[in-house]
Amino acid sequence: MVKKILFSLVALIIGISAYAQMENPVSWSGKANKVDGNIYEIVLTGDITGDWHIYDLGPYEGGPIATSVTVAGEGVKALDKPYLLTPAHRGYDELFGMEIGTCDSGVQIAQKVEVTSAEAVAAKVTVEWQTCSAGSCLPPTDEEIIVKLPAAEGAVAPAAENGEKLSGSKSEGGKSIWAVILEAIAWGFVALLTPCVFPMVPMTVSFFLKSKDGKGKLYASMYGFFIVALYTVPIAVIILLTYVLGGDAVTADIFNWLATHWIPNILFFIIFMVFAASFFGAFEITMPSWMVNKTDEKSDKGGLVGVFFMALTLVLVSFSCTGPIVSSVLIKSTQGEIWEPIITMFAFSAAFALPFTVFAFAPSLLKDLPKSGGWLNSVKVVLGFIEVALGLKFLSVADQVYQWNLLDREVYLAIWIVVFSLLGLYLLGKLRFAHDTPEDHISVKRLFLSIVVFSFVVYMIPGMWGAPLKALSGYLPPIESIDFNLAKQNVVVQSAGAADSHSNHYPAKKFTDMGLKHIDGIPGFFDLQEALDYSKTAGKPVFIDFTGAACVNCREMESRVFSDPAIKELLNNNFIFVSIYGDVKTEVPQQEWVTLPNGKVLKSLGKINTSFIMDKYKVNAMPYYIIVDAHGNEIVEPRGYNLDKDAFVQFLKNAIEVYNK
Repeated sequence: MVKKILFSLVALIIGISAYAQMENPVSWSGKANKVDGNIYEIVLTGDITGDWHIYDLGPYEGGPIATSVTVAGEGVKALDKPYLLTPAHRGYDELFGMEIGTCDSGVQIAQKVEVTSAEAVAAKVTVEWQTCSAGSCLPPTDEEIIVKLPAAEGAVAPAAENGEKLSGSKSEGGKSIWAVILEAIAWGFVALLTPCVFPMVPMTVSFFLKSKDGKGKLYASMYGFFIVALYTVPIAVIILLTYVLGGDAVTADIFNWLATHWIPNILFFIIFMVFAASFFGAFEITMPSWMVNKTDEKSDKGGLVGVFFMALTLVLVSFSCTGPIVSSVLIKSTQGEIWEPIITMFAFSAAFALPFTVFAFAPSLLKDLPKSGGWLNSVKVVLGFIEVALGLKFLSVADQVYQWNLLDREVYLAIWIVVFSLLGLYLLGKLRFAHDTPEDHISVKRLFLSIVVFSFVVYMIPGMWGAPLKALSGYLPPIESIDFNLAKQNVVVQSAGAADSHSNHYPAKKFTDMGLKHIDGIPGFFDLQEALDYSKTAGKPVFIDFTGAACVNCREMESRVFSDPAIKELLNNNFIFVSIYGDVKTEVPQQEWVTLPNGKVLKSLGKINTSFIMDKYKVNAMPYYIIVDAHGNEIVEPRGYNLDKDAFVQFLKNAIEVYNK
C-alpha cells in the first residue's frame, strides 16, 4: 500500500510538471548580458510553436492582454521599461479597433537591471502573456524565470543585521545547507542500526573478502557506489524532468505545493503513521517478494552486474526500515533550495553505504561490531515513536495554512508529551512490544537515554500554559493558538500607550474573522491599507510583518525575538503593527479579489498579499520586516530572518529616528 502511495505521489509530481508545459505552446528561457558596470540586460527568449502568436508589450487600454515583464529579487532593480529585441508584426485589428503588434515563431524581450547586492543575485523574472491563433485564444498565463547575476562591483557585503532569506543559503528552521547535510548523514548512520540492515553488514563484507578473482575491495567499493546511485539518481531524475519540462518556476511551485497544500501534508502524515505502526510491530512493510527474489537471483551472476543487483537487493530488503527515514530526509529538504533533495539524499546514502566499503578494506574492524540481537528491534521501536512525533508536523502545517483549528499548540504539545513519555517508559522496560526480547534489567545506556527523554518531557510541560519553548519554536504551532496562556499575566506593563490600552483602539476590521493570529502581546492589523490609514491619525510609522501560517522561521523569530520585552515595548509604543500573511489559502470576499494586468484573478488572501509585497517591495521571502511611512514608503533598509535581538532593537530605533526627523 505504501509503495503504491509513494509511486502515485511521484507520478503526480511528474504529471503536474508535464501538464504545466503542455498548457501553452510558448516556452521561455532567460540569460543576462553585461552592459556596463553593474548594469545588465536580461534577455528573455520565447519559442512559439505552430500558428500561435502573442501580443507585444503594448499597453493596450481596452484591447488585448499585452505581454509584460517584471523583475523581483533583493539586490536587483529594474531600470526603465522592458523592450523588444525582435520586431513585432503590426496591423489594424478590426475586433479591438486599434493597431496591435504581435510576435510569432520566436520573440526576444529585454529588460535592463542594476545589481546592488554584494553577493550573487538570483533575479526572479516573471513574464505574463496571452497566446492566440487565428481562431482562438488560450487563457492568460505567466512563468517565473530565474536569472543569475554576479555580485555588484565594489559593493561591500552587508553585516548579518539584515539576516538571510529562506531563498538563500538557509533551509527550514533557519538551518544552513550544511546543517541539513549533517542531519542527513546522521540519519544515514541511524538507518544502519535498524534490524533490516545491521545484520547484513558482516554478511556482505564477508562475501567480498572471499572473492575468488581478487577484486573483493573493488567490488565492495562499487557496492557502496551503487547504493548511493540507487538512492540519489531517482530523485535527481524527477527534479531534472520537472526542470526540463517546466523550468525552475515549475520545480519551485511543486516544492511549494508539497510544503503547504493540505493534500501532500495529510498524505505524508498518514504515511508516517503507517510506518510508525510497522516499527511498533503491527505489520511488516516489504517490497513485493517477486521483485526481491528477482534481484537476488541476478546478484549471483558475478562481476559488476552481480554487485549492482546485490546493492539493489539491499535497498529493497531494507525498505521497511529505511523508507520512513528516506521520507523524512526528502520531505525536509524540499522546504529549502530546489537542489537540496539531491544533495541531502547523496549525503544520506553515502553515510549509509560507507561502512560496507570501510569494513571491506579493514575487516579487522568487524570484530568490534556489536552482535545482532534484541537491541536492534529496540532501535526500530524508538524510531517508531520519533516517526509519530515528526509526522504530526505535517498535520500541523495543513491545519495552520487552512485555518482548521484542529491542532492548537496545547493539543500538539499534549500529544508530544504523551509520545515521549511512552518512549521513556519503553526505554525503562515498562512497555514491551511483540518482537521485544524480555530482559531482567535495563542497561546503563537505556537508563541515560530515558533520563534525556524524560527531561525533554519536563521541558515541554510548561508550554501547555504559555511557556515559549524557544528551542522548539520552529516545530510547534504559534503560541497565540493557546486557549489559556498564563504568560500573558506577566506581560510587562507599558507606559502611556501601553500594549493593552493601545490594542483597544486599533480599529481593525478586515480579515479579523479568518482566524489569523497576531504575535503574542503585539496587537495590530491584518490589512496594510487599514494600517496606513491609522498611521496618518496616530502619527507613527507602520511595521509590516510579512509572515506565513506555516513559516518555520516566522515562528522562531516570534519566539526568540518578538518575545523580548524591550522589542515588544518599542513596537507597541512607536509603531502601527500589521501582519501580512503570504500563504493563507482562505478565499476573501469577491470585492477583495485582485485582477492582475494579464487578467489572472487572485482570490485567496495569501496570493493577494504575496503578489502585492512582490510588486511593491520586490520580495517574496518569509519572514520579512518592512518599516514604512503613512504612504507606504520604506524609511529604513528592510530586515529578514535574524535572531540577533540587539540588532533588531537597533533596527527599530533607527526607524524611529529617521521617521521623527
